[in-house]
Amino acid sequence: MITVVPTDENPTKLWGLTTAERVRRIARAASLGVEDQLPVDGAVVLANNAHVFDPGWLKHVAGHPGEVLTLGGVPVVAHCRTAEERALVDAAMREGRPLPAGTSMKAIAHESGVQAINSELRKREQPFALKLEPSTVRAAERASYFGAYKGVTDVLTKYLWPEWALVLTRLAARIGMSPNMVTAIGALLCVVATVAFWYGHYWWGMAAGLVFMVLDTVDGKLARCTITSSKWGDVFDHGIDLVHPPFWWYAWGVGLWAYGRPLAPETFALALWVIIGGYVLQRLIEGAFLQWYGMHIHVWEKLDSDFRLITARRNPNMVILFASMLVARPDLGLVAVAAWTALSLVFHAVRLAQAAWRHRRGNPIRSWLEQAA
Repeated sequence: MITVVPTDENPTKLWGLTTAERVRRIARAASLGVEDQLPVDGAVVLANNAHVFDPGWLKHVAGHPGEVLTLGGVPVVAHCRTAEERALVDAAMREGRPLPAGTSMKAIAHESGVQAINSELRKREQPFALKLEPSTVRAAERASYFGAYKGVTDVLTKYLWPEWALVLTRLAARIGMSPNMVTAIGALLCVVATVAFWYGHYWWGMAAGLVFMVLDTVDGKLARCTITSSKWGDVFDHGIDLVHPPFWWYAWGVGLWAYGRPLAPETFALALWVIIGGYVLQRLIEGAFLQWYGMHIHVWEKLDSDFRLITARRNPNMVILFASMLVARPDLGLVAVAAWTALSLVFHAVRLAQAAWRHRRGNPIRSWLEQAA
């Protein structure tokens, strides 16, 4: 196992962490060893504490002996193979200067605009690297925050939530909140929204739901920015995301009686069967695609990524319900959600069938993000 060693000291913090502690967390998350002192011999990855960088850089350089990421010529992360390389890189990092000419190490200049594919999130990205000093903290936080953003998601999460969630993520980090604390607050608001819908208080329910949906973004970003992701936190967050939508739609339907716009019992039952059944079937289609082809269906082709913006998930469905409340017809909103769920299910079923047909004909099923890169 390769060892990572942070060099020098930097009093400036990012997300409440020193750069040395941040590097240690990144290394442990990547199953790499961490030491505070240079080893006597053997390969080692040196990380320059004067800089901050995307976690992906550490993992990449650790897997490529002899490579060094540079910013303005100064080494940021380097995989040193020999004692001589360690001494040269360590001195250059501490003195903030480029490596001497003629070194055998392969330099990757960040300024060259090198792109990478985030294998976890399946997105094209320019992994960030910045010199960290008081004047660059906000820029570094912004870079690390948006570096943790999913490339394929719904329209609200992609275009409306980011700036709001950035403010809340900064606040949570400043006051020392953990991602699980944020998730717990969100879970409470999720329950409040459900109860409000049940009694026909739709505007109050949507207000609580709005804050919950933003916090649903904040907890994940806080975990990634502070390198505190955990299996329990992932189960807690995604478990709530997976389970609560059917309860919202059922509560919305029940609340129609209190609101004064009840659906006929047969219409209500049919709408719920379509919404909940369509939701479950779409999840099964996504699971099948992931199992068969090793990637999410939403990143197969650009069409799939574009449709993910509006597919019948919680956030797009809430847009439909919000629109229905603007005309005081929450009953029509629920019917519209059912219709959109049915159309989304048909779309994904067709896409799964098309992928299976192409695969049988010998055509590889690859993400358009990888192919574009």
